[in-house]
Amino acid sequence: MTVMTRRHATRLETVHVTVPDSAVEAYESALASVCTTVGIFEADDTQTIWRIEGVKDVGVGEVMLQSALALAAAATGLIATLERSDTEAEGWLARTYESFPEQQVGKRFSIRGTHLLATTGGHRITLTLDAGIAFGSGEHGSTRGCLRALERIAYRRPARILDLGCGSGILAMGAASLLHAKVLAVDIEPWSVRVAAQNAAMNGLRNQLVCRHGNGWRTPDIRAGGPFDLVFANILARPLCMMARDLGRQLAPGGTVILAGLLDTQVRMVLAAHRRQGLVLEHRLIEGDWATLVLRKPGRGG
Repeated sequence: MTVMTRRHATRLETVHVTVPDSAVEAYESALASVCTTVGIFEADDTQTIWRIEGVKDVGVGEVMLQSALALAAAATGLIATLERSDTEAEGWLARTYESFPEQQVGKRFSIRGTHLLATTGGHRITLTLDAGIAFGSGEHGSTRGCLRALERIAYRRPARILDLGCGSGILAMGAASLLHAKVLAVDIEPWSVRVAAQNAAMNGLRNQLVCRHGNGWRTPDIRAGGPFDLVFANILARPLCMMARDLGRQLAPGGTVILAGLLDTQVRMVLAAHRRQGLVLEHRLIEGDWATLVLRKPGRGG
């Protein structure tokens, strides 16, 4: 995110659209063509609908903005409604920063926005994320559950690690930092892969994260890199069930998988799908309404 530092003589406005995953990159680029700052926020708890906000001078760049929105609509097949509201010069940034306080997760992790200058001392691993791209920021129960689960299994020292559906890359960065290992981070959304790579570089983990665009288990890098000793799959319940067979095949004997993105009420369904592949439940962690499951494949080291 580019932070505004100049004082504005003209009035500012916030423009925003609400779109699904598949349209985020196109509409982010559209708003970025005329806006001083652009931020991406979760619009609901499913992590599939996003609110993209930009701040611009009132009346400036209107023709360019409408053209960019038309291109985004043509590229995605989705016509998103642009909404506007007046904004004080520092109001948008202040609200963004207030929505992203430091998050301490488990015993080992601290997640901080780029607007927080001081670093956390002691034994915690600090992961820094851009405050203007507020997804995967450690506030969601599924993200917190995965990091807590990682702490529990870290003593196994897994060597081949996959973050499937990496989003912001926060889980991949947590594993790379805690385990001092390389992590393959894959997402079906190109904009997520770009953000994950940027976050890795910002955290000094450029050489430890391999960020790739791909469609689940069919991704060439996944096929070449398996079988895996540790897999994160923080997605949604039904896709997790559909991919259970591929996971069972690509998980190494004795390997661990951390499943998240499912409500506590969906645990039975997800567990049944993975037990059919021979995986065994080790831990079940609850964060609010969200559940995280830690399963292991019997075999070597199991």
